[in-house]
Amino acid sequence: MKKILYTGLVLLLGMMLTGVILGHEIGENKKLVDEVVDAINSGKKAEDFKDWAHKKPYYVFIMEPDGRFLVHPVFTRLQEWDKPIFDAVSRATTEGLWVSYDYQGKSDTYVRKTKSGLIVGSGHRH
Repeated sequence: MKKILYTGLVLLLGMMLTGVILGHEIGENKKLVDEVVDAINSGKKAEDFKDWAHKKPYYVFIMEPDGRFLVHPVFTRLQEWDKPIFDAVSRATTEGLWVSYDYQGKSDTYVRKTKSGLIVGSGHRH
């Protein structure tokens, strides 16, 4: 009986910890994107954020509406990479929204458009 109780408590604590970590990731992804969008809307250039593509553990990407990355840690063009992801990320709005797609497992990315139409995003995998 004690073994079952302990196992249940460990599982419960694990689920709670996962929720806390996921909540932190969601907050950090949104914070980074909002900061970049606000800066670009205030006159900064996308190129000013090239180092943000290599931020750890949450990187930022900046993409033109046609799928060409201005800032990304690996790729130069999203359509070369994956059309379903391009379609998901392209749904970005100026208010921002979360999109989901499959890339090495389920991925969620917060995307938001700048006034000029650039798409800024940051996400995480489950």
